[in-house]
Amino acid sequence: MTTVKVFALAKINLALHVTGRRADGYHEIDSLVVFARDVGDNVTATLAPTLSIAVTGPLSAGVPDDESNLGFRAARLMQDLRGIDNGAQLTVEKHLPSGGGIGGGSSDAAATIAALSQLWKVPPLSSEEALALGADVPVCLLSQSCRVQGIGEKLTPCELPPVFAVLANPQVPVSTAAVFAALDHAENPPMPDEIPEFSDASGLIQWLAACRNDLESPARKLVPGIANVLEALGALHGAGLARMSGSGATCFALFADMGDAQAAEARLQSAHPNWWVRATPVAN
Repeated sequence: MTTVKVFALAKINLALHVTGRRADGYHEIDSLVVFARDVGDNVTATLAPTLSIAVTGPLSAGVPDDESNLGFRAARLMQDLRGIDNGAQLTVEKHLPSGGGIGGGSSDAAATIAALSQLWKVPPLSSEEALALGADVPVCLLSQSCRVQGIGEKLTPCELPPVFAVLANPQVPVSTAAVFAALDHAENPPMPDEIPEFSDASGLIQWLAACRNDLESPARKLVPGIANVLEALGALHGAGLARMSGSGATCFALFADMGDAQAAEARLQSAHPNWWVRATPVAN
């Protein structure tokens, strides 16, 4: 095997509660994370004498193609921790908006780890090792519905009913660090202790309505256009909930039916041709 290709799934925070700030500056969270099953980037790794990276695709503009790229950093970390002498040519085909709050860079890093594990025939990075790359990388390595706590290191997989989402981004990148810096209150209540067993998507959506994304308010202050995206998503026929994912600016509306989600995607894209809009099944 000389080439391995891995699909880097988009990550969606259905809820994101910021519950504290540690002495080292890291924020603690309590988040319910799911993954878009058919929306993401493509990461290809090919055996090569040295390590290099190229970024292609329709949304590649502005994404670094040097050693600062998170995928490249993941590869370098694997070399160091696994004692690898081989290199690889990495190619990241970008379809997710950069700085979009749906784990584009983190998911690319996780896909790079998975690809190089196969290519180099070594174990992938553990969650603890991957945490050094960023708080979202461990859950992106898992790539399944999960409750995420602590600073991203506490992962509890969960079973959720099928639910469908329309994702929308106004094509404005948002700095996660800037959003956290603009957060007024870091000590907020967590999600309920137990996540129920939901019989259907409607039950999940109803439960989520009582949850929050504590980063939504500071993100809206930095990027007022997020409010327009949320308003447009909330007005779509069949939408049960509209919320921002992660630190933004990507927002989502949840639907119980994929046909409704696809019809809503078409209407939203027609009304806002400059936005990035995708309908996708999420959860298990």
